[in-house]
Amino acid sequence: MAHREFKRKIYAEFARIGNALSSARRLELLDLLAQGPRHVEALATETEMSVANVSQHLQVLRQARLVEAERQGTKALYRLADKHVLDLWLTLRSVAEERLADLGQLRRDVDVYDEESPIPRDELERLFLERNAVLIDTRPSGEYEHGHLPAAISMPMDELPERLHELPRDRPIIAYCRGDYCLFADEAVALLREKGFEAHRLDGGWPEWWAEDRAVAGVQ
Repeated sequence: MAHREFKRKIYAEFARIGNALSSARRLELLDLLAQGPRHVEALATETEMSVANVSQHLQVLRQARLVEAERQGTKALYRLADKHVLDLWLTLRSVAEERLADLGQLRRDVDVYDEESPIPRDELERLFLERNAVLIDTRPSGEYEHGHLPAAISMPMDELPERLHELPRDRPIIAYCRGDYCLFADEAVALLREKGFEAHRLDGGWPEWWAEDRAVAGVQ
């Protein structure tokens, strides 16, 4: 194979990954799959896309070997191909955060945006030991069951208003969700503070914690 032909073909292969990541909709699907496996129908409901549209986007991701599918009867269960795909998504997001000022403004424009710095992940153990902090996972229960931070209590955001009585008022409550661009934890912190709790958001969420090879609980 000639040198130029080799170059053309090899960069065409690299471009398959770039093409798969070039859709905002496909990035959202990757972000959801970073929380755990999902059926097409569940992804369609979450993203408010049609099943057909979701299926088309998933096929592009599958052709680029970024996701895998497992047939379960008449349905297909999709998951990230491996942790390298999660690392790729988080790296892409990190580059965007460094290069695109609009991202920070979009985050600040959210009604529940909290200007207080989130709790660093490395500080969590200290808060457990020194202040007996309570950690809550505000994602849907199915995502919690797939995998969660050790000692976290499943308290989905849509259940939180009715479960406030389960939380202690004399200990700090730390909330996390799907990551920096998920609003469940922000909403939880806002509600808890309104009701008189000391509440903070954890920096990042499940994907960031998992990507750093920290201890986890649940089924992976």
